[in-house]
Amino acid sequence: MKMLSTRERQVLVGLFLSKFNEEGLEVLGFSSFSEAFNVLALSLKASPASLKNYRDEFDPYFPNPRKGWHKRPIREYCKLIMDKYGEFGIDTFSQLIKSEVSDLGDLVLIEDKVDAEGSKAFAKRLITGQAAEKYFEAVYRTVTPFRDCQLVNTTAFGCGFDYKMLTAMDSFLAVEVKGMATPTGIVQLTTKEYTVAELLGDRFFLFVVRNFVEKPYHTMFQNPLRSDLVFERRENVTVQVSWTTAIGRYSNEAQDQKTI
Repeated sequence: MKMLSTRERQVLVGLFLSKFNEEGLEVLGFSSFSEAFNVLALSLKASPASLKNYRDEFDPYFPNPRKGWHKRPIREYCKLIMDKYGEFGIDTFSQLIKSEVSDLGDLVLIEDKVDAEGSKAFAKRLITGQAAEKYFEAVYRTVTPFRDCQLVNTTAFGCGFDYKMLTAMDSFLAVEVKGMATPTGIVQLTTKEYTVAELLGDRFFLFVVRNFVEKPYHTMFQNPLRSDLVFERRENVTVQVSWTTAIGRYSNEAQDQKTI
C-alpha cells in the first residue's frame, strides 16, 4: 500500500539522497546520482531535474559536499517530510523508499530478502522493468507505428510481451520492452518471448531503453529475429528445490468440522 502522494514520494527520494549521499546510492544499487535521478524519476512519473532539486533542497541540513538551496528557507511541504522521516536510519529509510517507488509496493521488500543479490537488485529491477516500461508509456505516441494505437498493458498476463497496441484495423502489435543501464549491453528474451516473436513476425517489436546512467534513449527493432540482431541460444541448467507435505484424511479434522 502506498503511504504518500506522488509529490511526497518525490520529496522523500530527495531527502534520502541528500541525507545518505553516496551510501544511499549504494544501498539502492545505483552507480551515480545521474542514474538514480533518471530511473527514479521515470518510476515516479517525474523529471530528473525535479528529484535533483528536491535533493538540493535538503542539502543545507546534512553534511555532504553540496551547498544546495542554502540562500532561501526550505519549502513548508518539504519541511513536513523532513520532520517526519529525517531521523530514519538508512535501513528503515531505504525500505520505505523501495516500497513507495516500486509498483509492487511493500512486496518489493520480500523480493529483496529472497533475491540472492539482495537490495542491490532493486535498481536493476527498476531499469529492466518498471522504469523502462514507464519510459515507453511516456513516449509511445511519438513512435510512428504506435501513434494512433490504444495501449494495453499486458505485463501481468505472461503472454510473451509487455504491451498490446490495438490498431484501427482491429488487429494488434506486440511490444516487448527491455532496459539497459548503459548504452550497450546484453538483452535477453525468454523462451516464450522468442516463440511469440517468431509467431508474430512483423507485428512484434523489441523496444530497448538504453543509457539510464546518463540520459535514457530508445532503439526499436521490428521483427527482431529477422533484424540485424544476432540471437544466441543459451541453456542454463539449474537445480530447483521444492518442499512437499502430505495432507491426510484426518488432518486438522477438528478445524474442518468447525467451519462446516
